[in-house]
Amino acid sequence: MSDGTADFDFRRIWYIRHPDSTMKKRVLIMSTSAGTGHVRAGEALTKVFEDHPGVGEVVHSDALRFTNKLFRDFYSKLYSRLVKDAPDFLGWWYKQSDEPWKTDGMRLMLDRLNTGPLVKFIRQFNPHITVCTHFMPAGIISHLIAKNLLDAHLSIVVTDLDFHAMWLSRVFHRYFVAIEETKVHLGELGLPEERITVSGIPIDPEFMTPIDRAATRFQYGLHPTRPTLLLSAGALGGGSIELVVKRLKNLRAKAQTIVVCGRNPDTRERVIEAVGEHNPNFKVFGYTGRMADLMKIADLFIGKPGGLTTAEALACGLPMVIVSPIPGQEERNSDHLLEDGVAVKCNEMTTIPYKIDTLLDDPLRLEAMRRKAFAMSRPEAARTIVETLVADEVSALEVSDDEAEAITMAAGRERDFKSR
Repeated sequence: MSDGTADFDFRRIWYIRHPDSTMKKRVLIMSTSAGTGHVRAGEALTKVFEDHPGVGEVVHSDALRFTNKLFRDFYSKLYSRLVKDAPDFLGWWYKQSDEPWKTDGMRLMLDRLNTGPLVKFIRQFNPHITVCTHFMPAGIISHLIAKNLLDAHLSIVVTDLDFHAMWLSRVFHRYFVAIEETKVHLGELGLPEERITVSGIPIDPEFMTPIDRAATRFQYGLHPTRPTLLLSAGALGGGSIELVVKRLKNLRAKAQTIVVCGRNPDTRERVIEAVGEHNPNFKVFGYTGRMADLMKIADLFIGKPGGLTTAEALACGLPMVIVSPIPGQEERNSDHLLEDGVAVKCNEMTTIPYKIDTLLDDPLRLEAMRRKAFAMSRPEAARTIVETLVADEVSALEVSDDEAEAITMAAGRERDFKSR
């Protein structure tokens, strides 16, 4: 009988060994490929951990690579299908499950039944520091620590602006969150404030590297001074981005638009058909590894406010035009961006040209949005997390049954307030 390891490709682990690693920290970063943001956050942390002199070994792995195909599809493909075909259900489930410990029993049972190879790998690597950018591996590592099967520091990095109850763990060392409001929320629920760091969402260091905007636009075949829009379908290339393109053709402003279609070739074909042949106002890309360049040369971002995309855009001082946010976490991200004045939202496709023309007609407002984006950004998030953890010596904190009940009651009062 297979233990599930045959389905795992060990080449998919990001692994770095440093010279003289025996006296330095071993770091395990666990992400999950439900969407792409959790993995991108893990990759950003890997780069910074790799450069730290106190770190000897770094492993970054997608936790789903250790599970069987059925379980992988449940976590990754199901989510993508719901985003595409049943977003309202996804939003309903987000709200229903946003209750402390509500889904823990079922979720942890499924995780433990299907992640035996992952548990084996974690215990064999025996890290000093574990960092999770998704709640699934965080729950497993928390369980191992609670059962004295692992002696490691567990930190949980939340990859959206808001906090969902599924991120709660009964045993942990630290939480890293995106904004001060989220820290306040967790503190009011009963988590110790000294264990919660407002770091921001970790992004690749390349988003902080300055560039010559005019010269870089020229390199991409763009006019160096025309207003430049960046329209993104996300890494997976979902959504009806061609409908947005058709609307952008009605812009009054003489803008140029970069369209990033992601890994879906059908999306790119539909966009090219919508743009029309030899249209100088549009540059169409499939998947690109140069999103940092494109964000830095753009004047407006058009798309969904995923956690990593939001953090990257803020680091580039890039105002956002939010279109069709996924119900749940992206709607929550949208609320924060609108409240802080760095975004506008198009509730109807028909209003997209009007919204963008209105912004481009008001350069003072656009510049104010840009400044607010920079002010909201935390581009050094990965470095903040790494430096905190390498130096950290706090012991594990275990939430007792009484404390868990108090957290549940506090969250319940908040839900009652919302329902009035």
